[in-house]
Amino acid sequence: MSDLARLFDRAFAPLADAVAAKRIPGGVLGIVERNGHRITRAIGAAQLVPKYRAMDVETWFDLASLTKVIFTTPRILKLAEDGIIDLDAPLISALPDLRQYDQLAWERKVTFRQCLGHQTPFPAVEPIYTYGRDPELLRAFILQREWRAREPVYSDINFILLGFALERLSGKAIRDMDPGPGCAWSTEPDASAATEDCTWRHRVLSGEVHDDNCSALQGAGHAGLFGTAASVLDFARGLLDGTGASQRSIALMRAPLSATRTHGWEQPYEGWSGGALCSLGTIGHTGFTGTGLWIDFDRGKAWTLLTNRIHPTRHFDSGIVSLRQAVGDLMNGP
Repeated sequence: MSDLARLFDRAFAPLADAVAAKRIPGGVLGIVERNGHRITRAIGAAQLVPKYRAMDVETWFDLASLTKVIFTTPRILKLAEDGIIDLDAPLISALPDLRQYDQLAWERKVTFRQCLGHQTPFPAVEPIYTYGRDPELLRAFILQREWRAREPVYSDINFILLGFALERLSGKAIRDMDPGPGCAWSTEPDASAATEDCTWRHRVLSGEVHDDNCSALQGAGHAGLFGTAASVLDFARGLLDGTGASQRSIALMRAPLSATRTHGWEQPYEGWSGGALCSLGTIGHTGFTGTGLWIDFDRGKAWTLLTNRIHPTRHFDSGIVSLRQAVGDLMNGP
């Protein structure tokens, strides 16, 4: 057995234990090295209700906030590299109508870089979908709302606005943009890991976006991307070997903007999702549906843990935080 296989078997054990304990229905774990060697394995169920479906390595997942790092961040950084935007310019350089009725509003001073690093006063979460289902009206609402300034936190609003900028600069809605190799904006229900039995859409979601705000906006920069373990690992390997983005963009993805964040990504800190044993050259991100991706540039490897931990409900302690950390530690321990 190769060293990679032994490492993988060890890291797979906590996922198997979580499924056996019925904390999560199922999951897929995958690892890839810079040279392309990879292992992927599935366990458990892709769906429990209203019918049972088994999980397999080709199951599609609602990647949730991995959309931020796989789709939105690379495109914003490419626009900066091409000179179309300046990361330190305010968003109004692309969205001049942001808080257009108050020229002194703090929202008009927020920059692209601040949004990438979650260094803005926007709230952590806002139930935008409760204000209606008209996507254009909701876009106008977000742009014109007087947001109450708070201490900077991780906020979907940052990436919703970055998504709006992508739409304005391209002249296309996000769902009309290329989602990237091996990715999609929706998938066949029977090929997908089910998420929640949604209380306001009144059905078990599978193959359609779980995020309420993304659903109402009919596409957004913070969520909505679907992919398989293979497509997530392909993306990660492209960053590891330098074929998936320019060296300048990759350097920014690794460049700290705070003690916990880089441009778009998280970096290691005490208690972070990647565990305590990853190298300082690691970046990572998680998604609410139970997804995650971590890329260790120093050791030349990346791993993804994709689960359907909110199926059939989010209102249950799945243990996803400790599961992610355990997998990360076993991926990197002696």
